[in-house]
Amino acid sequence: MKFSHTMIRVKNIDNSLHFYKEVLGLKLLRTMELEDATLYFVSDEQECCTIELTYNHKLPEGGYNHGNYFGHLAFDTENMDKFTETMKKNGLEYVYPPFDVKPGGPKIAFLNDPDGFPIEIIERK
Repeated sequence: MKFSHTMIRVKNIDNSLHFYKEVLGLKLLRTMELEDATLYFVSDEQECCTIELTYNHKLPEGGYNHGNYFGHLAFDTENMDKFTETMKKNGLEYVYPPFDVKPGGPKIAFLNDPDGFPIEIIERK
């Protein structure tokens, strides 16, 4: 068994593609056009973990809600300060600014993607 991908629904594909490509540095692997939706597959450089951004051509009445089961998506960065600069250049702010989990341990921070999905950024020491 091999992990394939995670799918999230997005409201504005342009905003989402900008965030995942320009802020998080993922690349667009492929798109798939369906009758009622367009699927955009983005991944890291190693193509280890793919996210399917699903853009439904018609939003359901009342939009989407996140529920309370989903936690967050997590991404490793080599340099939290550099990531913070990229984030600020794109007009984004942290929900929880960078902090050390424990002395000598990883530094983590949280922000939201354009649709409000929590994103954890991790700098491992």
